[in-house]
Amino acid sequence: MSDSVTFWFDPSCPWAWMTSRWVDEVSDLRGFDVNWQVMSLAVLNENTDVSEEYRAFFPRALKYTRLVQAAQELHGQETVKALYDALGTRIHHDGNSDADSVIPAALAEVGLPSDFARYATSEEYDPQMRASHFEGINRVGQDVGTPVIAVNDVAFFGPVISPAPTGDAAVALWDGVVAVASYDGFFEIKRSRTRGPIFAPDLLAEVAE
Repeated sequence: MSDSVTFWFDPSCPWAWMTSRWVDEVSDLRGFDVNWQVMSLAVLNENTDVSEEYRAFFPRALKYTRLVQAAQELHGQETVKALYDALGTRIHHDGNSDADSVIPAALAEVGLPSDFARYATSEEYDPQMRASHFEGINRVGQDVGTPVIAVNDVAFFGPVISPAPTGDAAVALWDGVVAVASYDGFFEIKRSRTRGPIFAPDLLAEVAE
């Protein structure tokens, strides 16, 4: 029996995007499906003391989260993953911070009508979005971020990785992360980040050298 895997993500987070590429790789190699669900950095930090610069980023992030939640409600999992891929490629790989250009292009790529963009600024599916967010975050606690991954009955934040491994390295990391997270008394392992997110495949070899 294959693992039951759920992945909670905020589409605007580069670290969640990096981890999602790794999970995507492992799901193909191991043959399990991933249940892709949104969470929201804006909701996570709505009652916390963060910098004004960071808070100014939340309205744009919320547009992407609302859009993906609408896709979940109206079109299901297949469209959620496709839309996340289309948004993430533009936001992270292409470095496009203009939601008004990212959203129409992503919708066109996945075959959704242009007027679907209205959900990016609509509160219609906010109750479902918030429910999805808290379903993930309540499994791991409030002092974490995105992504959250649940493997069967084991949930954890992260891992924070860069670049996303492929092939045997991806599977080895997966087995290791799931193993440590499965121990009930395990809570945290961490070291300082020495690089930012690396998105371009042609940079992978340079990092490995």
